[in-house]
Parts: sequence; structure tokens; C-alpha cells
Amino acid sequence: MVKQEDLEASWSLVTTAEGLERAADSLASGNDQIGVDAERASGFRYGSEAYLVQMYRRGSGTFLFDPTKIDDFSILRDAVIGEEWILHAASQDLPCLDMLGLKPETLFDTELASRLLGFERVGLGSVVEQLLGIQLSKAHSAADWSTRPLPQDWLEYAALDVALLPDLRDAIAEHLETQGKTEIAAQEFEAVRLKAPKPPTEEPWRKLAGGNRLRTPRELALARELWNARDALGREKDVAPGRLVPDASLIVAAKMNPRSRGELAGNKDFRGRASRSEIERWWKAIVKAKTADPPSAKPRARDVDAIPHHRNWGQRFPEAATRLAAAREAIASEAERQHMPVENLLTPDVMRRLVWDPPASLTEDAVRARLLELGAREWQAVLTAPVLTEVFVELA
Repeated sequence: MVKQEDLEASWSLVTTAEGLERAADSLASGNDQIGVDAERASGFRYGSEAYLVQMYRRGSGTFLFDPTKIDDFSILRDAVIGEEWILHAASQDLPCLDMLGLKPETLFDTELASRLLGFERVGLGSVVEQLLGIQLSKAHSAADWSTRPLPQDWLEYAALDVALLPDLRDAIAEHLETQGKTEIAAQEFEAVRLKAPKPPTEEPWRKLAGGNRLRTPRELALARELWNARDALGREKDVAPGRLVPDASLIVAAKMNPRSRGELAGNKDFRGRASRSEIERWWKAIVKAKTADPPSAKPRARDVDAIPHHRNWGQRFPEAATRLAAAREAIASEAERQHMPVENLLTPDVMRRLVWDPPASLTEDAVRARLLELGAREWQAVLTAPVLTEVFVELA
């Protein structure tokens, strides 16, 4: 087993327009696919933008781009736009790369491919160790990448991660070919590449950890206004809101419904580095909550095609519950046969919507058409339609 400290990865840190132009020329003249990665400062900064972008191409080398110093990435975009990009867990990095105007035309996702192959562990370190025999250190994976200057060992870590992606891609491609999943993977990669960003949550404050403890309309109103005040402060200071005041403290304040700012400040469970320095801000939010219209007990439904929650089907919709149980068992068996996770073979949402409203004609063609209508990929519909048709016919 080769350890990370035994490897050397040469790299160039790019912080100027001139350096960007040279790096773009080098990457354009390289060979084969391009390994791509990005580092964010999640949990430290307010947004989710990239604070480092890494690219490696055989014949070109490794380049680390600093988005805090480079305003325009169009030269880099034009240099690599027509090439296949290799990312590990692409859905995590594509949004922040898109903010910089960097978006692939062709994608290979080594993490997603590893799932389709049925690997038990799909983290980059695990897959690299399994397929390349290299033991990576993940010491800096949760670091604050907005730190400047970036430490040398952080940069070396970032460079090695991306430099291994082409070799990893080739090894995974062989396994996909052996298992007959090359086309399946291609469809999944394209779905990830084209996936639209999630629309903003209408009531994001409802995602507070521990929010299920809030029972009364007043408690909900307090949580809403405190969340809004914290979010505004986080945006203003460019700090992750949870680092200012954790969710648990907002829940404490909402539950106690303080009668004065002093009572709030005196609660030892109301913690966080901004819990006392911004006490006036929190008190204003509490006063606003006491006079505002309280929110509804349940969040507003966004999906006009929403179906009842499946946990209630057993009592209220027994026939649908029976279909769902049988479909789950059949899809689980097929996923095991295909050596892949159930959720990759068919997403739970598509399965539930199908069994809630199956096609009137219980034929394989009708079931396949319904699956495609609900958003399943072609390969998913081909593999699951026969299995699900059999379930529906048996229960009809």
C-alpha cells in the first residue's frame, strides 16, 4: 500500500490573470480527460462559493486556482469546455463551479460510478485505496478553505486529490465495462450534469435542528424571527449562521419566550459567539415575533402534485400501502441482482408516486412509460418496469 506522504504532486498556484492564461494554454494542450475538484468553506462562510479550484490533465500538470484573486475565469472555461471533466461526487462541486462560469459539457463522476458498481464505501479515499492501492489522508477535508494564505500542506493535499482522478477514472471505467454498466453510468452522469438547482426553500427556518420540539404558534413565530435575524447577521458578516448562534440556542430562546432581553441573556443555554454581543438584535426579533402573525403549524406544500405521506398509507390507503410494500421488496431484490444500491436503481420518490397512481393498463410498456413520465432514467425504466409490472398484476 502506497501512502500519501510517499507521493509527490507538483502543482502551480494561480493567482493572477497572467498565470491563468498560461495555465489555460497548458491545460488546452494536454491529453485525455481533466480531473476537477473544488474546495469550499462550508460551515465557516455564509455562502457556498469555491475558495480553491483544482484541475489536472496528463501532459499539462496540476493547477490550483484562487477565486479570491481571479475575477474572470472565461479563458479557463474556453480552454477546457469541450473536454470530459472527472469529479468525485460532482453534485457537491458543480454549483460552486457554475458560479465561476465553469461547467462541463461531458462528465464522469467517480463517486456515482462507484455506487453503481456496488462498492460498499464510495468516499474518494476508500475508492482510491481499493482501486489504485494508494492511502490518502483526509486531514484537511473539513478545513476552512477561505483561509489566506493557504498553508502549504493544504495545497499539497488539494493537488494530490485531483491528480489521481484520471487514473481512478480509467480503473472505474474498466469495472463499468465488465459489469455492463457503461451506458447506465453515462445516463446518470448526464442527469447530474443537467440537474437544475433546487428552488429556494420558502420557509428555511423550519429546518432548524430540534424544530420538532416547537409546539405552539408563538414558539414557531419566535423561531422564525430569530432565524431571520441570525441569517441576516451571517450574510452581513459572511459567516455561517450556525457559527454565530447554533440552532439549539434558537430553539432554547423560542421555547422560553423571554419577557426581557435580560432574561434571554441570563439563560446559560442560549449560547454562541454572537449570543451576547448581538443581544439587542435577538431581542428585536423576539419583540417582532410577539406581535407578528404566527406561522401555520405545518409548512406550506410546494408541490401541486404532492401525494399523502406514505407513513399514513397503512391506515388511510391500505391498497397503496400493500403495493408499496411489494414494490419495495421486488426492487430491493432487483438492486441486489444488479449489485447497486436500491436508491440508484429507482429513487424512493418515483417508486412511491408510481404505486400511488399506477397506469390503468398494467402492461410493461405502460409501466415503463409511467416511470419515464415520473422522471426515471431510460435504463431505470428498462430494468424496473418488468419487475413492477409483475407486482401490479399479482395484486390486481
